[in-house]
Formats: sequence, structure tokens, C-alpha cells
Amino acid sequence: SLGLGVPLVSALTAECFEVENTVTTKLIVLAIWAAMFGTSTYRGLTRGIKVLADINIGLAIGCIFFVLLVGPTVFILDMTVNSIGLLVDNFFRMSLWLDPIANSGFPETWTVFYWAWWLAYAPMMGLFFGRISRGRTIRQLLIGVIGWGTAGTAFFMAIANGYSLHLELTGAFPVVETLNNTDMSVMVAKILAQLPGEKIILFVFIVLCLIFYATSMDSAAYILASICTGDLKSSEEPARYNRILWALALVAITAGLVVSGGLDTVKSITVLSSVALIPICTMMAVSIYRWLRRRESVS
Repeated sequence: SLGLGVPLVSALTAECFEVENTVTTKLIVLAIWAAMFGTSTYRGLTRGIKVLADINIGLAIGCIFFVLLVGPTVFILDMTVNSIGLLVDNFFRMSLWLDPIANSGFPETWTVFYWAWWLAYAPMMGLFFGRISRGRTIRQLLIGVIGWGTAGTAFFMAIANGYSLHLELTGAFPVVETLNNTDMSVMVAKILAQLPGEKIILFVFIVLCLIFYATSMDSAAYILASICTGDLKSSEEPARYNRILWALALVAITAGLVVSGGLDTVKSITVLSSVALIPICTMMAVSIYRWLRRRESVS
């Protein structure tokens, strides 16, 4: 995630403060990130990660509603309803589309990549959600993670993409041309710069992205430290030094990705790591199913 997030925040910073978007800028962004989520990881689950997450959700809702209200509201809402219809009508075709005739490369570059990304996240996030959901039922966990998580993502994508599409169709900003000539991070920064009060908006989105990815890395460092701690009770937290070491390791890996290359490097590493996780996730799914069946038979 940081491998994708650092270029985005670097592009937002360059657009907001009118500086060069260089490797040095990316490393400075990474250093600020490291200080933020390192401090949060050190403070623990309740006083660190939870505080960032609460700030994050409020800021995200405020930002996305701002885009909806100051942007082409009617067009965005119409496009959202229309897109839901297209999704329902073409769900299976899009899910199984491999483009064997045109060979555009889109399924391999994006669809497979995102499946691999989610698969790579599955074990870590499963453990983290289980840890913070202590005392809740499995039904509540599924509704919260899958239900509200999907709804929030769909809401964000509908507004952000609807606004971007309106800019392209009306000629207010050449979204496609910008993407073809630069990269996605720069394109996102340029799109946000079209909003009223662009400097303030860019700065707010910089803070939002920093917190978003900080909470993700907090979760990763916390779970990795928990796994490496023997006989850790469900009510206990791993040692602080352990959490900090894993936070530093994640920063070092990200720095290597930033220096070595762009999105292609991140995609390759994500796909390769996800292949190894396929049997692990399969065994986890079978294990939880068998465990639930045994509990059902006992009760």
C-alpha cells in the first residue's frame, strides 16, 4: 500500500506546494509517514490506531461530500445509478473477461493485479479484524467489514469517478490525456486541483492519504508483531519494541520500492506474493468452516 501511496502523496504535495515531484520528495513523504504510523504503532491499539481511524473516517466523509456538493451533483448521482445497472447487467461478463481477442492487456494489468492485492491483504486483515472485533459475533463482523466496507468504497468511487468523467466529457480538464502523458498519481492531483479552493483541498487530501495509509501500516505492524509474540493472550498487546521493528521494516521495504521503480514494480511484487498466499487462504477458509461446523454440532 505504501508503495502505491507514496507516489500519490508526493504528487499531491508537488501540486499543492509547487515543488518538483522527485525521488527526494517521495522519500521525505515516506519519512513523515514513518514518523506518523510509527508513533501510532508505539501508542498501541486504543490510543494510537483507533485515534487515527476515527479522525480518518470523519475527514474522508467530509471530503467526499464536499466533492459531491461543489461538483456536478446531478450528473454524479445519475451516473451512479446508471453504473449500478451496468454492473448488475454485466457482472459475470466483467468478472470473467480476459480479452483474448483484442489482447489489450487491461485484465492482466488491473483486474488480476487488484485480485492479487486483495489476496495479499487477506491473512493480515483477517487477523486484524478478528483482533479488534473481540466480543462481536461473526455476523456483526461480516456486516461491518464486507457490508459497510463495500458500501463506503462504492460511494467513494461513484463520486470520485463521476466527477472525473464529467471533467473529461465537458472538456473542463483532459483526464485521459493527462493519464497517457504522466501517471495516475499526477492525474489524481491535477483532478483535485480543479475543485474550488484547490490548495486547501489538496492539503486536506494529503492529510487524508497520510492517515489512510498510516492506519493500514499500523495494522500490518501490529499483526506482524502479534504473530511473532509467543503465548500472546487476546486481551494483550505485543511489545512496543516488536511493533516498532516491524514498522521500520515496512518503511525500509517501501523505500526500496520507491527508489527501484514505479507502479510496475509494485504490481509485480504484489502478484508474486499473492501466488504463495493462495494455498494459505484456502487452508484458512477450510479451517474456519470446519471449526464452525464442530461448534455447531456441539451446541
